[in-house]
Amino acid sequence: MRLALFEPDIAQNAGTMMRLAACLGLAVDLIEPCGFIVGDAKFRRSAMDYLDRLDLARHRSWTAFEAERRARANPGRLVLLTTRAEERYIDARFAPGDTLMVGRESAGVPDAVHAAADLRVRIPMQPGLRSINVALAAAMVIGEALRQTHLFAEGSA
Repeated sequence: MRLALFEPDIAQNAGTMMRLAACLGLAVDLIEPCGFIVGDAKFRRSAMDYLDRLDLARHRSWTAFEAERRARANPGRLVLLTTRAEERYIDARFAPGDTLMVGRESAGVPDAVHAAADLRVRIPMQPGLRSINVALAAAMVIGEALRQTHLFAEGSA
């Protein structure tokens, strides 16, 4: 299972998600451009020393990411976390080869990226509220996906 960050805007959120992925044994796809310099102080402070333990692939664009993902022996499904989805993440069925993708904090993903997803899931929220922090949303959905697929890291509780 993988986590893809689509053009993240906020260094702290990206660092937090990368730290989470390292701890849980997920590879990360960083789809650039980012709204910050990878390696800046805020990013490194959030990721702490976990970046050295992270399986990170940087992609210069959405097009490059998709080409590389589809070229993999088993590309799996692209699962987009989005407020525009009909299906709730708790009702979705996840698979070990899935790539879970989050969008930019400021704008989500463009329509073309939204349309390219094999599955789109949302987190149910109270009416009138816009969104959950992207790092928290990623943690919620990753937790459910790992629970369903029994892919939790060895030695975890």
